[in-house]
Amino acid sequence: MLFCEWAPGDGAKCLTSTRDPNDNSEILNQFQYFILLAPILLFSMVAHEYAHGYAAWKQGDPTAYMLGRLTWNPLPHIDPFMTILLPLLTFVGSHGTMAFGGAKPVPVVTRNYRNFKRGDIIVSLAGVATNLVIAVACVPLIILVGVIGSAVPAAATTGAITQTMLRFGIVINLSLMAFNLIPIPPLDGSHVFKYLLPPAWALNYQRVGRQGLLILIILLTFGRPLLNLWFAPVFFLDTVATRAVFPFIIPSPWTM
Repeated sequence: MLFCEWAPGDGAKCLTSTRDPNDNSEILNQFQYFILLAPILLFSMVAHEYAHGYAAWKQGDPTAYMLGRLTWNPLPHIDPFMTILLPLLTFVGSHGTMAFGGAKPVPVVTRNYRNFKRGDIIVSLAGVATNLVIAVACVPLIILVGVIGSAVPAAATTGAITQTMLRFGIVINLSLMAFNLIPIPPLDGSHVFKYLLPPAWALNYQRVGRQGLLILIILLTFGRPLLNLWFAPVFFLDTVATRAVFPFIIPSPWTM
């Protein structure tokens, strides 16, 4: 399950609406941004799930490979509701400030791991590590596109669009990383957190995790202050990255 949300900081002004939500131009603007955001979100989700499957394969579990999930083709990873409809509905419903959705989880059989504990931790952290790598990679790519756009004026419009997508890539992947590290089953962080607990506590923790989805829904509905605190490093890192690339930003064809 994947989640991303933008705060009204320096790195997210392009998604913050101050206009009348009934203004048709604002609705059109939101859809323009969603068209740019959707490929990045889909790629990030596929990369996350691919990383889980690849790490499981390296740890001795070929399940994802045998079921055709160890692929960069997005189709096997897409769930019609979670991957397509839910992100669109939450993005539009929040006036462009939030996208919530997920890809089909990659199936793994943990008993196939050569070392159960190490394999469980590595496979669980592989997805968030991949999201971190993508977020970091977006920074030099934004700079490179900016340099090319300045040197080749004819490429400025394409460069501005590409930079907007890459800027989404930073905050989306940082947010996916942070959200999936929340220690609530079935999120990735729970697979690491349980090993920090005494055995008896870990067993009860896993039992409570059967209601993990309900707990997540409650947290998302009523736990905004806690989420803001948890996501504070994301907002900080996104602001730092945005300031680093700001001198290389090409003026966008849309009002930011």
